[in-house]
Amino acid sequence: MPVTKPLKKAVLPVAGLGTRFLPATKALAKEMLPVVDRPLIQYAIDEARAAGIEQFCLITGRGKTAIVEHFDVAYELEKTLEERGKNDILAELRDLAIEPGAMMTVRQQVPMGLGHAIWCARAFVGDDPFAILLPDDLMQCDPPCMTQLAEAYRETGGNVVAIEEVPMERVNRYGVLDVAEDKGRLVSVKGLVEKPPADKAPSNLTIIGRYVLMPEVIGHLARMERGAGGEVQLTDGMAKLIGNQPFHGLRYTGRRFDCGDKIGFLEAQIAFALSRPDMAPAVREFLKRYS
Repeated sequence: MPVTKPLKKAVLPVAGLGTRFLPATKALAKEMLPVVDRPLIQYAIDEARAAGIEQFCLITGRGKTAIVEHFDVAYELEKTLEERGKNDILAELRDLAIEPGAMMTVRQQVPMGLGHAIWCARAFVGDDPFAILLPDDLMQCDPPCMTQLAEAYRETGGNVVAIEEVPMERVNRYGVLDVAEDKGRLVSVKGLVEKPPADKAPSNLTIIGRYVLMPEVIGHLARMERGAGGEVQLTDGMAKLIGNQPFHGLRYTGRRFDCGDKIGFLEAQIAFALSRPDMAPAVREFLKRYS
């Protein structure tokens, strides 16, 4: 097993405008949209914490202050809950709080792509390996998806990305793996292509919004080379690591819900409600009315 530095840092890009959910996101950050009773950003932070991550960097934009406030201590609210004897809710709220100094925010002033957003976190990353979690990708996994990635990172060293197979007609929406060796759970990668047309895609194995990357990717992103869509693409920066560092894709166990899409968001509501013993019977009952 390779010697690896502990994975303790995570970057969460949350600067997007959420235009596909307007008008709901006109004054509300899309990452604060709730699935059942928790906002998307909370699911991502909880997933990272379960993997042993202790430090968080939010890449924000205008109108995103509510995300940071969500993880702050709400003294007046906590006092009111305590006075009313609502101790279960109070304990849940207190569990949300981030340790002092463990969360920072960096502003991405101009929307220049995911690669640019990650480059904005360069001071936070420093010389350490780091995770990336895209809150739009809501994961329902046991163990949590980032825990699976962290375990794979300790096993292989280097870079590890979560992957899934998609129909060839949809590969043009994703970063796609060029496979060197497919070992089932782990795939050794020899190249990456961002949003290729189906007839030029090297495979149908695509990267989803969970990554463990080495800090050297920041130097490649710093060149600000424009890729697909005229943006600085994270996939292009990652591709330059291949051959110099281990690079693997992980077929994770679980389900992903694309909560940047209205249908995916609605499906996530149902799936997560059905996973709750306190809600599942009532949800199954009302769903019968729509079958």
